[in-house]
Amino acid sequence: MERGALEVMIHPDAPFAQPFLATCALGFRDPVAPTGLWSTPEPEKICAVAGGYAYLIDTVTPDGFTMIPYRPVLEVRAVVAEGLLLFVGHHSILAWGPNGQAWESAKLSDEGVNLAGIDGGVLRGKGWDMMSDGEKPFVLDLQTGLLLPSRAG
Repeated sequence: MERGALEVMIHPDAPFAQPFLATCALGFRDPVAPTGLWSTPEPEKICAVAGGYAYLIDTVTPDGFTMIPYRPVLEVRAVVAEGLLLFVGHHSILAWGPNGQAWESAKLSDEGVNLAGIDGGVLRGKGWDMMSDGEKPFVLDLQTGLLLPSRAG
């Protein structure tokens, strides 16, 4: 067993596929960095997060995995209605869809993205702006990841 690693025994739901142990390195021991398992929009993949290091593991092909580039991922949010799994970092958001990476947002914050809510295909949140030393709201289109005009409310 790796020190602090997340170990997941995978039992593939595919003919002739053998079970295997996926070992995911621990990113950070800070409790703010998530650890856990999430289903993904790709039925053959599972998302394992260990201390903010996020791995998308192909359950049919043991050596097939993708590591999300954010170090750390600070939040994982499933948006089932849109078929997305969102990975929130310090500055932006990466969305994973049924065909892999769907989009990555523009920079939303100088240090700290806070999600406020999801409704009607849009994600609302706030990001800290260094120049104003305050939080600025943002609105993202969940289909494209593009910023929309921010409206009060």
